[in-house]
Amino acid sequence: MTADERAALIDRYRAGVAEVRAAIAEITDARLDHRPDDGGWSARRVVHHLADSEMTSAIRLRRLLAEDAPEINPYDEERFADVLFYDDRPIEASLKAFEAARETSSELLARLADDDWSRTGTHPEHGPYSVDDWLRLYAAHAHDHADQIRRAAATAAATAPTAEADR
Repeated sequence: MTADERAALIDRYRAGVAEVRAAIAEITDARLDHRPDDGGWSARRVVHHLADSEMTSAIRLRRLLAEDAPEINPYDEERFADVLFYDDRPIEASLKAFEAARETSSELLARLADDDWSRTGTHPEHGPYSVDDWLRLYAAHAHDHADQIRRAAATAAATAPTAEADR
């Protein structure tokens, strides 16, 4: 990956927080818990997932940088959602955790030397996993979930019988 490609991905990674905040700002509290008919996650679940995923990704990045050939452990997203009370916890602390993980990881990304980008670990489901791979994945992650939040909110709006449902 070129330095310009990395810079663009780092900018996209940093912008992910604002994108999620904007998506959340567009929905009412009543729609925060709406689950789309296709079985997708509610906006509340997505926010809690983002916090847990970003904290996990922050550790992955640090392990890639500080350890030689670490094993990057997967986790069961559905299990996290089910046992970590995603459906009824307030979202503000999770938004803060998501933002803090992104901010601290952004600080690291801005300081990496050329050799740091090729540091590699192994992910049991994906094989070799480099810092470049990490950046490609997480630069898109928040944007993808912001879109998911918007879709959940749109289906809530489409199924709401009246404006009374939004109060």
